[in-house]
Amino acid sequence: MNRKATVAVVMACVLFAAGCGGSGGASGKLSMGIVVANISLNFGHEMAQGATLAAQHEGGVDFKAVGPPNTDGPAEVQLFQNLTTTSPDGIIVMNLDPPLFTRPESQAIDKGIPVLALDTAPLSGSKVSFYVGNDNYDLGAQLAQEAIKRLPKNPTGQVVVGVPNPGTPVLDSRALGIKETFAKLAPNVQVLGPFQTYSDPNQNYTAWSALVHAHPQALAFLGVGDADSYDLAKIKQTEKGRYLVAGTDVDAQTLRYVKAGVDFVTIDPEHFLKGYIAGALLVRLRKAGKPLPQGWLRMPGLVVDQSNVDKVIAREKSPQAAYAFYKPQIDQILGDQAAYLKPLTSAR
Repeated sequence: MNRKATVAVVMACVLFAAGCGGSGGASGKLSMGIVVANISLNFGHEMAQGATLAAQHEGGVDFKAVGPPNTDGPAEVQLFQNLTTTSPDGIIVMNLDPPLFTRPESQAIDKGIPVLALDTAPLSGSKVSFYVGNDNYDLGAQLAQEAIKRLPKNPTGQVVVGVPNPGTPVLDSRALGIKETFAKLAPNVQVLGPFQTYSDPNQNYTAWSALVHAHPQALAFLGVGDADSYDLAKIKQTEKGRYLVAGTDVDAQTLRYVKAGVDFVTIDPEHFLKGYIAGALLVRLRKAGKPLPQGWLRMPGLVVDQSNVDKVIAREKSPQAAYAFYKPQIDQILGDQAAYLKPLTSAR
């Protein structure tokens, strides 16, 4: 994926694939969009790609995908507010700071704009009632389970956990899943943190370097963000560390490190799939004149290791390859939404 080129067009508010238009009334098409927290990092990029391709497949939609080049909540709020003017037929919101969006989302809904939350559950004051996202506690638990499999029986020692943006619900839930799973399955392991590791790759690398040097005897260093995965691998490779390292997401660097065995796994939240499902549902329901459902559409995740990393690498080559990979899941989820729908209050 040519992410740098994509970032340039997204930040210029040009669409990935669906064309650029004004109001639906002028073009005869629906005007919709998605805003993500960070268009430069893999998670935001893939959700935007999935939603955009879904809109293209559904047809009859001018669809905009926007997001700041760095994690910047106020800048994302401004982009969202711009979409309420240019894309009034429906907006998907993926953010890392729900309190900032509570009032703007409520105001958009009061204007009659359907707003769908993606990846981060909305706060009650936002009036957003439908959320598409993972069970992030479970993703963290999976990462801990995979680490425990690779440690000696009845391990003792320390495991260091990092969170790029403390206070972000999805990331905090993953860290809690790691901590509580170790407490249950490996109670003699002391889990330290979570420490702030930052989403910016350079800051992330610096933070993890300090943590590795501060805890040289640790059994493992586990992150819950995408920069964590590849920066930890770089540090381990450079310093010839004997500890375990892993994180989440499927950035191209991370996949190379998983294939080489430096990262023992990565936990894939399947961002393209989430974006596609959100985009398809938003368009279909708007065309049918139906409101968005109420609740949490719980989305799966995937453990990526050396046994399946080549398939994931192939999937990442293009949006079309990702769609082909996910099509059975897309058909299943869209065909039986009730099986995946949970109470919004249970989202974690």
